[in-house]
Amino acid sequence: MDIASHESTLAWSRMKWQQVLLRAASLVGLVLLWQVVAAIANSDVLPGPLAVLNSLIAHTLSGELPYHLVITLARVAVAFLMAMAIGTAIGIVMGRYKQLDMVFDGALVLGLNIPALVTIILCYLWFGLNDVAAVLAVALNKIPTVVVMVREGARAVDPKLLAVAQAYRVPKVVTLRRVFLPQLYPYLMGAARSGLALIWKIVLVVELLGRSNGVGFQLHLFYQFFDITSILAYTLAFAGVVLLVEAVVMRPLENRLTRWRT
Repeated sequence: MDIASHESTLAWSRMKWQQVLLRAASLVGLVLLWQVVAAIANSDVLPGPLAVLNSLIAHTLSGELPYHLVITLARVAVAFLMAMAIGTAIGIVMGRYKQLDMVFDGALVLGLNIPALVTIILCYLWFGLNDVAAVLAVALNKIPTVVVMVREGARAVDPKLLAVAQAYRVPKVVTLRRVFLPQLYPYLMGAARSGLALIWKIVLVVELLGRSNGVGFQLHLFYQFFDITSILAYTLAFAGVVLLVEAVVMRPLENRLTRWRT
């Protein structure tokens, strides 16, 4: 039994390393393709990886890039937490109570189809050009998506398991933590991952339109000066943070929360 368990652990470890190597190889392949295309184009419109890397180092050493990146990440984090908390609560309620679902379904469809640009402009007009309006605009754009995914998860919860917990008089808090939420975790992780991908993009638009700092503001500034190298350098830094969050936070959290299914 111990030998079988050890072999299973080794197989799992090899699989994980293979996945890491494949992801690294794909990134290296993209960089090589970028270099080849840049060499063929031989134009300032498409600088090569080394030029972008030098620009990235220069902006980092000056302190400019870390400053604006931290500000953007703070806005992303606050908007993400707001959207997930509010969207999860509304989604569970709509998924468990059909009458409330029917009442609020129209508003949900409307929220899903309002363009992000409209929400951003309205928030800036209503609340002023400040961080409150910026974060609120991002959260409002994401909440309907979270509601939809969590609502589907709440509908898919097995009522028989809840009935068993009720029959055995399991406390409601334990039922929520051990029976209800584990069935909801895959939907929550799906909402979190898709939401984070959407929030990254909307925050940059919000900063471009109405803030005086952040990565989006800097990209707009570089655009005005036609500084493509700096634009790609900031984009590369931002993409690196996204990949880091995915690898260090999102993927391990998903594996931990959904391990009961394996």
